[in-house]
Amino acid sequence: MNKARHFVLAAGGTGGHMVPAAALAAELMRRGHRVALISDERGVRFPGLFEGVQTHVLPAGRFTGGPIGWARAASSMLKARSMAIELYRDFGPAAVIGFGGYPALPALLGAFRRNIPTAVHEQNAVLGRVNRLVAGRVTAIATSYAEVSRLKERYRGKTHLVGNPVRDAVLALRAKPYPLLEEDGIFRVLVTGGSQGASVLSKVVPDGLSLLPISFRRRLQVTHQARIEDIDAARAKYAELSIAADLATYLPDMPEQLAWAHLVIARAGASTLAELTVAGRPAILVPLPSATDDHQTANAREMTGAGGARTIDQRNFTPVELAKQMQKLGLDPTALQNAAARARSCGRPEAARDLADLVESLEDTHGDMPIGEGRPLKFGNEAAFA
Repeated sequence: MNKARHFVLAAGGTGGHMVPAAALAAELMRRGHRVALISDERGVRFPGLFEGVQTHVLPAGRFTGGPIGWARAASSMLKARSMAIELYRDFGPAAVIGFGGYPALPALLGAFRRNIPTAVHEQNAVLGRVNRLVAGRVTAIATSYAEVSRLKERYRGKTHLVGNPVRDAVLALRAKPYPLLEEDGIFRVLVTGGSQGASVLSKVVPDGLSLLPISFRRRLQVTHQARIEDIDAARAKYAELSIAADLATYLPDMPEQLAWAHLVIARAGASTLAELTVAGRPAILVPLPSATDDHQTANAREMTGAGGARTIDQRNFTPVELAKQMQKLGLDPTALQNAAARARSCGRPEAARDLADLVESLEDTHGDMPIGEGRPLKFGNEAAFA
């Protein structure tokens, strides 16, 4: 058994960063280690993710707003780095692991100053801004996809494919079969725009479902996560169309919703894709067009290429197009089951274990230990961070 050590995880306060960080924290604590979290005000308020983990909020300005904004952000980062260094003096971490987002930057800068081993985990198929900034200095880089754009070739030796860790409740779905779908039985659809919802789904999905053949439409049972400003209009639209639907602004039981879903209509955020592929659920994906470096489109390629999803560009995401894709999948139970199996084939259920193995190796091997499932890494656009 490995000796108990201290680890610091640093992540920006969105679900895409916080969920994999929480999964790693749980795995490290199961191994007897002590974990601390560095985040922002949003991150430390995520319900139920970091129970038993000491949390620290660091100021982390965004480098926006022109010269004045940049100066303020730089001042904030320096202050946060000093706070991180002070924390490390008391906590004595064996390694610091960043998950992206601006709060991770001062935590890593402090680790560099203290000569503490470091790693970053990239959830998306495009290396994020903060991870690009520190990629040359960290001990190891962990990726979620075999093909990662904006990851430079010279970092190949310290890059490890591990996947994107998911919560234990989602991981448990991998052992359960795809829900039985009879030709005249209930067809369950889960609609989710991620932790922030998505207005376009609330506007298009009800009308798209209304265009389905009446025999199919009557079988639908929809669970729809909507933004607070969209939920009343979407609820009224479903009622007007006589489509059975439950709507909420937040779904605390997402693993349970995934368990019974026959089809998911969603954005293509990293955590959403990781959960869909681990659970093995077919999907219609609508990538967020404003995502940095269009990373959601890149995220969707693997699952779509494998036949586990259909991707619709938001410019083409109309009720007619949605109905067409729904019929191609939903009217053939065999096609849905095949798509579910292909989605499952993209899952990396051992991601938390493999990432924890890598993290434990940092202190002794400085990231040189081979890790993951042996899938070859491919490197995309090598353009530097700008």
